Amino acid sequence: MTVTLTDTLPPSTTELLTGVLLGPDHRREHGFWQRLISTEPFRRPAGGTPEERLELAYDRLRILNRSLDSGARLAADPRALASLHAWLGPVDPALTTVAGIHYNLFLGSLLDHDRVGRRDLSDYLTMRRIGTFLCTELAHGNDASAMETTATYDRERDGFVLHTPNAGAQKFMPNTSPAGGAKSGLVAARLVADGSDHGVRLFLVPLTDDRQALPGIRVRRLPARMGSPVDHCLTSFDRLFVARDALLGSGEEDEDEEGYAPGEFRTGPGDRRRRFLTSIGRVVPGRISMSACAAGSARATLAVAVRYGGHRLISGTRGAPPVPVNAHRTHHGPLASAMATVFAMSLLYRRAHERWEACTDDEERSDAVRLVDVAKAWITWRARDVIVESRERCGAQALLENNGMTELVTGVEGAITAEGDNTALYTKAAADMLFAAEPGGEDPADGVPRTGDLTDPRFLGGLLASVQDIWFARARARLLRAPDADTLGQWNAASGPALRGVDAYAHRQAAEAYAEARAALPEGAARDRLGELERLFAVEWVARNSGDLLAAGFLSGDQVEALAETAEDLVAAVAANARQLADSFALPEELLADWPIAGPGYANAYDDPEGPWNTGQGDAR
Repeated sequence: MTVTLTDTLPPSTTELLTGVLLGPDHRREHGFWQRLISTEPFRRPAGGTPEERLELAYDRLRILNRSLDSGARLAADPRALASLHAWLGPVDPALTTVAGIHYNLFLGSLLDHDRVGRRDLSDYLTMRRIGTFLCTELAHGNDASAMETTATYDRERDGFVLHTPNAGAQKFMPNTSPAGGAKSGLVAARLVADGSDHGVRLFLVPLTDDRQALPGIRVRRLPARMGSPVDHCLTSFDRLFVARDALLGSGEEDEDEEGYAPGEFRTGPGDRRRRFLTSIGRVVPGRISMSACAAGSARATLAVAVRYGGHRLISGTRGAPPVPVNAHRTHHGPLASAMATVFAMSLLYRRAHERWEACTDDEERSDAVRLVDVAKAWITWRARDVIVESRERCGAQALLENNGMTELVTGVEGAITAEGDNTALYTKAAADMLFAAEPGGEDPADGVPRTGDLTDPRFLGGLLASVQDIWFARARARLLRAPDADTLGQWNAASGPALRGVDAYAHRQAAEAYAEARAALPEGAARDRLGELERLFAVEWVARNSGDLLAAGFLSGDQVEALAETAEDLVAAVAANARQLADSFALPEELLADWPIAGPGYANAYDDPEGPWNTGQGDAR
């Protein structure tokens, strides 16, 4: 065995921070995707119409599939799916969308419902047919359990008749056009047998060949969506017959099972909701992937903004030499805050994902899914803030498609809505957390130290917990004042502060993830850098809630006064190391090279061979 010098050297500060962001096993977990997006097929093309870019996305999907050792293994591994989204998201949002649908929602659901391997999946593993997922209806999104598409059991033919009864029941926004090749879909529909409703189930349905929709299926392209081009469609069914084996299930309705007659379906109390949640079980890994995608896109745009600010020169004051625009606090201040947020997003994503993977019982799973839901909403919202701020720091050039940011500015809007609208996710979490505690319970001040130092992360963490308690205490107080008979009125009275409490919960979870990551680092520069980011993140959140904390006695007047100065000192410390922090994102140089403003020679991308500076005409007097 040959030992090289690099084998014996300790990891650098940048490498340690990369481990904080991506995990200690990041080379194994992320290396494949970093290498893939560095290859020629994934380099940024020049221009192209929306249809050409959509065709490119499906071509890349097939290249990706051929690069895998097993598409089924990817579909069965939520961690690998999240990594796919984190690295493909900044490269090609359209590809990320169709890949996430095929591998997670479609193929993953098939694998989850067919644990004994009865189905032949070869068409989908080889991509002779691309998979899609049809759940949301035009009139039913966050209330998908109320969908109206029906699958009525036909006893004579031993199969199901899929039907769309009205315009509102059209399946909304699946990628069901023939673009990219023949497609099949998992269709969520209400199973009706012998006049009884047995709840929403999934049915595997061939939808198109490579030219058109199949008989009994109507597919219409929706108007162009903002952002990356995907073939979003309205899809409906006109009494389409599918065989019995189109129904996905876990065997509870198998005609060979003891006590079941052929064609018999049973639904006990609570079964319809359970079966619906089972049918859409892949939504949770989807939300984890949305968080990873948003965090990855935010890291990419912030890295470009930091680089651009370092080599974009502007005139100095009073005849002084030009200086990088990053030298100005008005420029690097927002980027320093964004850096603290991006680390918080990445750490919260990892915390939520690990909690969900580790849960062993229903109670743990419920808490973990709530954290996944809140993290998805908080991370995608914060990603929008970071991406928009980074775009603005790069001026008009960042509005050009060749500089990579515009697709991410609009793409994050899709993540905010995908796999559950953010406000709906916050609302569900707010209701769960609000009613989990007894109204009129403990004083939010109980058990929290009333004095401390703004430089102490433990004190700052206690303040973040207090903000959460304050808002939920207000929500419970408003709930109690509303009339008992008016359930909607009670919720409306409490929902505003309850949603603020959920947001505080997200900040608190991110701060705790920061503290755990810092404690795991050895003494040295990496731990110092992470500590500065941690304190900046906490101080800025405390400052936004300082009035409430002062009124509750958790902060003194002097501490409130000192918050602005403390934040300024931390901004300076973070900004001084911004390039190193951005390098810890481990973005491949091939990716950054495709975005001109990421490099010092960005003006060369706009060089004109016929310009007077190249033809010699510029020397004329």
